[in-house]
Amino acid sequence: MDEFPICPLCSRPIPPNAKQSLHHLVPRLRGGKGGPTVLLHQICHNEIHATLSEAELARSYSSIDALQSHPRLAKFIGWVRKRPADFHSKTPGVRRGWKSR
Repeated sequence: MDEFPICPLCSRPIPPNAKQSLHHLVPRLRGGKGGPTVLLHQICHNEIHATLSEAELARSYSSIDALQSHPRLAKFIGWVRKRPADFHSKTPGVRRGWKSR
């Protein structure tokens, strides 16, 4: 089977060797525990949390369309789409002590 899941944020495939994680569309601490999750590349997930606070995610960015419309995330998506599907690097400027897993 050569088909891999597709990252809904950047639209690139997520091969088994790529760093990946689940993102709660509504943060767990803001009422999203048990809510919908999406599988993302780890670099895409890191960028979301480096860009937006938990409150912003819960209030205004609880869908993939909303996340893609954010100016900084849109710029990131344009950049990361040019990278290989298993590309990963550290995310600069990570917000308020959020730790990469």
